[in-house]
Amino acid sequence: MGDIVAWLPYASPEEAAERLGGLPDGVRVECYRADGDDLPDSVGDVQFYVLPYMKGEEVLARAPEMSGLRVIQTLTAGYENFLPHVPAGVTLCNAAGVHDASTAELTIALTLASGRHLDAFARQQPAGRWEPIMGSALADKRVLIIGYGRIGEAIERRLAGFEVASITRVARRARDGEPRVQATTELPELMAEADVAIVIAPLTPETDGLIDADLLARLPDDALLVNMARGRLVDTDALVAATATGRIRAAVDVTEPEPLPADHPLWQFPNVLISPHVGGASSAFWPRADRLVAAQLRRFVAGEPLDNVIQHNVIQRDVIGDRA
Repeated sequence: MGDIVAWLPYASPEEAAERLGGLPDGVRVECYRADGDDLPDSVGDVQFYVLPYMKGEEVLARAPEMSGLRVIQTLTAGYENFLPHVPAGVTLCNAAGVHDASTAELTIALTLASGRHLDAFARQQPAGRWEPIMGSALADKRVLIIGYGRIGEAIERRLAGFEVASITRVARRARDGEPRVQATTELPELMAEADVAIVIAPLTPETDGLIDADLLARLPDDALLVNMARGRLVDTDALVAATATGRIRAAVDVTEPEPLPADHPLWQFPNVLISPHVGGASSAFWPRADRLVAAQLRRFVAGEPLDNVIQHNVIQRDVIGDRA
């Protein structure tokens, strides 16, 4: 049996070995970052493919030719755009956990920046204007987390020091015990009691357009909607209508479409703060991504179950073992 061919998103095999703490025996690394570099020639031989970060489904354009492929590892938590391109017999794994710290941190940053008008002060600075504005603190606010998974938990941990009045957790299904998690079917009542509504649920057919005009209308006056999930979870037209009057505020790291066109009305509203989908793009990302890639590659070579399995085909179980 020949070497296992792994495509990794590094500049060179030497860099890959250094960042991953060495490579398992029997692995041949080909590098591909989709930054103008050519696809490796080993299309038919690659078995373990780590998709380049922040690239689209075009990195799987030649997936039908990858006859030896067994594992696709994303570096994003979201994977819905890759699913249709995963060949039969291939296991898809995502990067759950890699982005928790960065995304939770930006969630808090956007919430604070919107409430304390940091965007307005930044616009004043070039002109040297000193125009104080009364801010809206996180203290004493009722916070609603829509999508209580790993990142939702990380957001809650970071809220602990801000003296919020309450935290309400929502997931697809209600969960008993501590902490209590309520079902998305209860959102109409819960939105009416939220001063800050944070959206961090995965994009699925059930969550596509989840935050619609009706739910936005239920938010109290001056409430803040923070979307850290995917743009499609929030109805864009409804968000435009709800923020155009100034009744509610929004701070979003994701939009629909992306990039948001330069002439889109959301750019113009003073009560809307937009960051360009950078929730995971911080100095915390690559060290965590490297640790995940190193661990997954070693598991694959050893025939052990992989972590973060999203789609697991029966053919692949003979290669890396089964996983519940």
